[in-house]
Amino acid sequence: MSSMLKRGVFSWFAFWVVLAGVGLYSLLPLRKAIRFGIDLVGGTYITLEVQTDKAVEAELLSQMQAMPDKLQEANIESPTNSVLEKNEIVLTFPSVQAAQNAASVLVGAKPTADQMRQGAIASQIGLVVAKSEGNVLRLRLTDAAIKYISRDAVERNIEVLHNRLNPLSVSEITVAAQREKNIIVELPDVEDPQQAKNMIGKSALLELKLVEKVAQSEDDILYELDGELESDQEILPSKEVGRDGKPLRYFLVSKYANITGKDLKNAKPTLDNQIMQPVVSFEFTSDGGDRFYELTSQNIGKNLAIILDGVVISAPTINGPLRTSGQIQGGFTSDSARELSLLLRSGAFVAPVTFEEERLIGPALGAESIRKGLISCLIGLSLLFIFSLFYYKVAGFFAFLALIYNLFLVLIGLSLLGSTLTLPGIAGMVLTIGMAIDASILIYERIKEELVAGVPFREALNKGFAGAMTVILDANITTFIVGIVLYKFGAGPIKGFAVTMMLGIVSTLITGLFFLRSLFNFVLDNFNVQKIKI
Repeated sequence: MSSMLKRGVFSWFAFWVVLAGVGLYSLLPLRKAIRFGIDLVGGTYITLEVQTDKAVEAELLSQMQAMPDKLQEANIESPTNSVLEKNEIVLTFPSVQAAQNAASVLVGAKPTADQMRQGAIASQIGLVVAKSEGNVLRLRLTDAAIKYISRDAVERNIEVLHNRLNPLSVSEITVAAQREKNIIVELPDVEDPQQAKNMIGKSALLELKLVEKVAQSEDDILYELDGELESDQEILPSKEVGRDGKPLRYFLVSKYANITGKDLKNAKPTLDNQIMQPVVSFEFTSDGGDRFYELTSQNIGKNLAIILDGVVISAPTINGPLRTSGQIQGGFTSDSARELSLLLRSGAFVAPVTFEEERLIGPALGAESIRKGLISCLIGLSLLFIFSLFYYKVAGFFAFLALIYNLFLVLIGLSLLGSTLTLPGIAGMVLTIGMAIDASILIYERIKEELVAGVPFREALNKGFAGAMTVILDANITTFIVGIVLYKFGAGPIKGFAVTMMLGIVSTLITGLFFLRSLFNFVLDNFNVQKIKI
């Protein structure tokens, strides 16, 4: 092996060549390596409506559950009956005086610490008396509370959707509020829109409740209860169904869950070695684990219903006290166990959603956008190529090679991050072209200054790169900070622009300060060249 070949193989330039080869292999085919936004490849546009009245009802139930403890602390008789009617809590007390005393305690009362921990409404928002008739007291939420809960339900549902559809937080899937109750979801280039709709539509509300009775039909349970349920009881069907499509069993449980999905710390799909089937293992938070231990230790021998969205998945017998973890068995496949785990980790909807609109957006407009975007990039590259050769001769050609490598690194970054390239993202790439050539200009002008002062070319080259580094870093870091702000507070396409711009800045620093320098050194060391025209 000749000395020139050895120097070439073991130079920094060889590293950039190998990196280019590996990157090119990973980017082929480009269509699969990089994800494109809905504005480029089409997709599904979905409009959801949040049932905010259900969130209000859930808050009223939470308030009603906390009332016995509040009344007991105030030494007030507990109500003989409490029900929820038309967004009002109706309390029946043994006497008129007890009702009046209860009103003074409950109206405007602050939520308990447990309610605040579980995301209850703000402490300044409480209940007001809707109507008082003798020993019957009707309470409802304040108008401010209803408005707060409705807005909060939309915002938290958006967060849940982000977690479900974008678990890595790098894909530019648009999930945004529209008007007061609607949420829009843009799913670019989805192969199975129905699967996405299934994930979106599921509430994923996990509840653990003690089983009071089990029967083959609702009528059998009602017969045992003389045909009437208590106000705090409900009958839920099992997941298993018979040949007629009807549930095989029905369970009588409390309306109020002992433990919910809010108490989960983690959920993941695993394989149960005893039954050799996929299951979903879950782990509780410390607070949830304490309450789970209390529940299981006091009810050994009873059945515990594991309920998902109002359906009993399984009802195992409590054989001993448990604290930190458990598992859900329900005849899952590997895919369904993985999907349920994701849903549980993302959290349950604060309020259910309904599909108001679904539109399929074709790729024709996106293809035109891609074509125009590529044309703009090519025009920009061509003009910069002419400019570089005219002003900087051979060194200008080197700067153009660095520019091509720069765009190549941006594409590799998009692929590695799994980020989505949108039309604004293409604009960010075009912007990167101008910023990248600016770094080369700063370096070359500094080299020219050294050459005018009579410094040898190799020394002028080193001083030019070292002297321009501070200016290049300052200019690009400040722009990078702007990109961080755009990504943090922007949404959808704006994030796409920010990601592409930040990747462009990083690749500009790499190519301008390292790749370009290694290219100069490679030519000077291996081709017996003493000076390169600048």
